[in-house]
Amino acid sequence: MGGKSSAQRKGKKSGKTKKQGQGRGPARAVGGVRNDFSGAEIANSQVLGQGTMAVKTYVQQYAPVPTALDALPALPQEFTGRADDLAFILGVLDPDRTGNGPAVAVLSGWGGVGKTTLAYASGHASQKQGWFTGVLLVDLHGYDPHPAQAEDALEALLRSLGVRPEHLPPPGAGREALYRSQLNARQELGERLLVVADNASAVAQVQPLLPPGHHGMLVTSRHGLPGLGRMRTVNHLQPEDAVALLGAALKSNDPDDVRVEEDPGAAERVALACGYLPLALQITAALLSQDPGQPLAERADALSQSEGVLDGLNDGERSLRAMFDQTLDRLSPQEQDLFRLLSLNPGPDVSTPAAAVLADQPQPATERLLGRLAAGHLIERSPAVRGRWQMHDLLRAYAHEQADAVMARGRVPRRRYEQARDRLVDHYTEHAEKADTHFHPPGSPVSSRFSDREQALIWFDAERENLIATAHTSPEAGLNLGFALGRYLDWRRRLQDHVVIRSLALDACRTLNNTRNEAGAWNNLGIALRELRRFDDARDAHETARNLFQQAGDTHGQAGAWNNLGSALQKLRRFDDARDAHETARNLHQQTDDTHGQAGAWNNLGSALQELRRFDDARDAHETARNLFQQIDDTHGLASAWHGLGSALQEMRRLDDALHAHETARNLYQQTGDTHGQAGAWNNLGTTLKELRRFDDALHAHETARNLHQQTGDTHSQAGAWNNLGTTLKELGRLDESLHAHETARNLFQQIDDTHGQAGAWNNLGNTLQELRRFDDARDAHETARDLHQQAGDTHGQASAWNNLGTAYRGLSRFDEAVAAGQKAVAMLAAAQDWFRTGEAWGELATTLTDAGSDPERVRDAWNESATAYTRAGAEEEAAASRTQADGTEILEEQLPAAACPPSEGEPPSGATAGTVA
Repeated sequence: MGGKSSAQRKGKKSGKTKKQGQGRGPARAVGGVRNDFSGAEIANSQVLGQGTMAVKTYVQQYAPVPTALDALPALPQEFTGRADDLAFILGVLDPDRTGNGPAVAVLSGWGGVGKTTLAYASGHASQKQGWFTGVLLVDLHGYDPHPAQAEDALEALLRSLGVRPEHLPPPGAGREALYRSQLNARQELGERLLVVADNASAVAQVQPLLPPGHHGMLVTSRHGLPGLGRMRTVNHLQPEDAVALLGAALKSNDPDDVRVEEDPGAAERVALACGYLPLALQITAALLSQDPGQPLAERADALSQSEGVLDGLNDGERSLRAMFDQTLDRLSPQEQDLFRLLSLNPGPDVSTPAAAVLADQPQPATERLLGRLAAGHLIERSPAVRGRWQMHDLLRAYAHEQADAVMARGRVPRRRYEQARDRLVDHYTEHAEKADTHFHPPGSPVSSRFSDREQALIWFDAERENLIATAHTSPEAGLNLGFALGRYLDWRRRLQDHVVIRSLALDACRTLNNTRNEAGAWNNLGIALRELRRFDDARDAHETARNLFQQAGDTHGQAGAWNNLGSALQKLRRFDDARDAHETARNLHQQTDDTHGQAGAWNNLGSALQELRRFDDARDAHETARNLFQQIDDTHGLASAWHGLGSALQEMRRLDDALHAHETARNLYQQTGDTHGQAGAWNNLGTTLKELRRFDDALHAHETARNLHQQTGDTHSQAGAWNNLGTTLKELGRLDESLHAHETARNLFQQIDDTHGQAGAWNNLGNTLQELRRFDDARDAHETARDLHQQAGDTHGQASAWNNLGTAYRGLSRFDEAVAAGQKAVAMLAAAQDWFRTGEAWGELATTLTDAGSDPERVRDAWNESATAYTRAGAEEEAAASRTQADGTEILEEQLPAAACPPSEGEPPSGATAGTVA
C-alpha cells in the first residue's frame, strides 16, 4: 500500500462458492467458496505484501488451555448489610426457582453505591450453595470515554474459557456463536457458570454476552437496562450498615481501632458525610487508618466543610469531592502528581511502563507509587493482567479535574502536563511501530524490542484499546498509529477497527497537508474497505491512491496501488480490468526490481486469469509467483502461490497435483500462524478431495475450514465452507444434513448481501432437493439461482443453473422444458470454453432426450458431443464413459421398437454417468 513507507499486502478473497483460490484467485463452480486475499497492500511501506485469506469456523478440538473460572475477588472484611438485595439476587440465580425466566439479574444504581461488591457477594453466596461451578468476570468500562464493545467483552470471556488468542474469531456472529457453544458444551458436562458483566452502560454491551441454557448472569450499571433480566435498583446503605462498614474497615487495618465504638455519633456523621456510599466509606477508613490519632469528629467536620466532589454525586449535604481532596492531600507530592498524570491516559487502563513514561520516572519507582495509590483505593490492580492498573469512574473524573486545575495555574505547569501527554503518545507510537515491523514482508528490518511476532502480538493485544484511543487524540497520533496498527488489526481480523484506524490516518494527512503519505493512506484504506466487502469504495480508494502516486512520480507506490486495484476489480467481477491492473502492477514492479512486489502481482494475475478461465496461463502465473517467493524466502507468500496453483490445477483436472498444492499451502499457512489462510487451504483441499471421490476426507476438510472461518468471524467464508460441506454431504447420501448446510450458506450470504454467493447456494440447494425428489422445490431453487447469477453478471453461473434446472424439469417429466434448458446450458458452457462441464451438460441433455423418448440417433449424437467435450478437457475417463453410452444407444436403436417408453420418473438409464453441474 502506499504512503507512510507503505508496505503492500497482496491478498484476495474470492466470492465464489466452490473453492477458495490462490492469492486473489477466483472461486470455481457454484459449489465452493475460495476466499483469497493476495492482492492487498498494507500500511507503512510501499512494498507489496500478499496473502491468501481463508475462511474459518469454530470447532473446539484444541489442546487443553488453562481457564479462568474462579474470577471473583475475595469480599472485603467490611462488607455488610444488603440482606434484601442478596435475597432478591439469590432468588433469581437459584436453579430451582419457580418460573421459566432466565437466571439474569441487572443491578443498577449510582457510582460508588456498591453494585460491584454486591455482585461479588452474590456470586460467593451462590457458589456456597453449590449452584455454580465457576464464575466469569468482565468489566465493560461503560462510562469510560471509549466503553468496551460487546466483541471485546466476548474476547475476554472466551480467553477466560480457555480459547487461545489465535483461535479467537474477529467481531461478529462467529465470536458470539463460539461463546455460546463453549457455554453449551460446559452445560453438557454438567457445569453451570455465572457471568458477571460489571459496569455496563448500554443494553448492546450486554446482549451478546447473555449466557444460554441454565447458566446465570449478573449485570451492574448506573443505568436501568431493561430487557436483559430481573432488574434491581441498588441504593445507598442503611445508616447502621454504613457505620458497621466504617468500623469493620478500620478494624481490618488495626484490630485495636475502637474509634467507632467510642464515638458512635461521630461515626454516624462520618457515614452521612460519605453519603452512605461504600466506596466513600472505604476511602475514608483508609485515611483514618493512616492517621490513627485523628478523632472521628474531626474527620466528620472536615468532610462536611467542602462543597461536593463530582457534580453528579452531590446531594447538597455530602461531598465526595471533599473526601477525594483529603485523600489526595494525604499523599506525597510524587503520589499526587502520578494520580493526576494517570488521567492523561486515553484508554481504560495503563501498564506500569506507560505510567513510568507519564511520570518521567524509573519503572521500579513508579511501580512503588502505583502500589501506594492502590493501597489508598485511588486505583486498583487489574484482576486480569498483572502489571496493569485501572481507576474507578468517579476517581478518574476527579483526577481529570485535578489535572485541569494544575494546568490552569500557568504556562509552566501546563507545558509540563503537555510534555507528559506527548511522552505517552510517543511511547505508544514507538512501540507500535516496532511491533509492526514483525508484520512486514521478508527482508525488511525487524526491531529487536520484540523477540518475534508472537511477542509483538501479545503487546498489541494488551494495548489495543489504548492505541486506538490515542490515535483519536491528535492528527499526528492518528497519522502515525494509523499506519502502525493496520497490519496487526488485519492479522487479528478486527476489520471495523481496521477501517477506523485507516480513516484516521487519511484524515490526518489531509489536516496536516501531508501529501507524501496521503497516497499510501488511500491505498491502505482501500484494503480495509475491501476486507469489509465495500468493493466500490475500495476501488475508488485505490484509484485515488494510484493517481496520487503517479503525480508524485512514485513508481513503486503506483505498482502497489495497481495491484490492490486489481484485487478490488476482481471482487466487482470486472475480470478483464483486473487482469490489466495486475499486469500493470507486475510491469511496474519489474521496473523497480522489486521481487516481492512482482511475486504478489503474478499471483493476483493468476487469480484473475482463472476467473477468465485461462487456466494454463493462470497455472504459469502462479508457478512464477511461487518461484519468486521462494527466491526471497517468503513463506507466507509461498503459501498463497501454492494455494492459487492448486485451484488452477484442479480446473485443469490435474487432481493429484492440485491435492499436493493445497496440502502444501495448508502446511505453509500453519507454519506462519495464519489461521485464516489455513481455513482457505482446507476448503480448497476439500473440493479437490471431493473431485477424487474421497468424500469422507473431503467432509473433514470442509468441516475444518468452516470451524476455522467461524473462529475468525469471516461470515462470507463461513458461508462458502457451509456450501461446500453441503455438496460433500450430498455425495455421502446424508441429504437432510446437506439441505441444512446449503440453507445455512444461503442465509449467511443473504446476511452480507452477497448476490453471487446466494446464487451458488440456491443452485446447490436445488441439487440436494432433486436427490430428495422434491422436484418442484428444486425447480424453484434453480430458477432463483439463475436469476441471481444474471444479476451478478456471471454467465458461467447462469449456465450451471440452466443445466440443473433442466434436470429438475426432467424429474417433473416436463421434457420439452428440460431439453430447452439443457440446450441453453450446453451453448453457454461451450461459449465459456468450460469443456469439462460442457461434457457434463451434454450428458444430462442426452439423459433427458432418452427419458423423453427422442430419436435414438439424437441421443447418440448428444453422448458423442459429451465425449468430445470431455476429451477437450483432458478428462479421458469421463469421455470413455460417454462413448460407451453412445454405443449403447446404437444397440438400443436396433433392439427397441420406435415407440419405446421412457424410464419411469425421469431416471437415467442404467449405467448413465451424467451428473448435475455444481
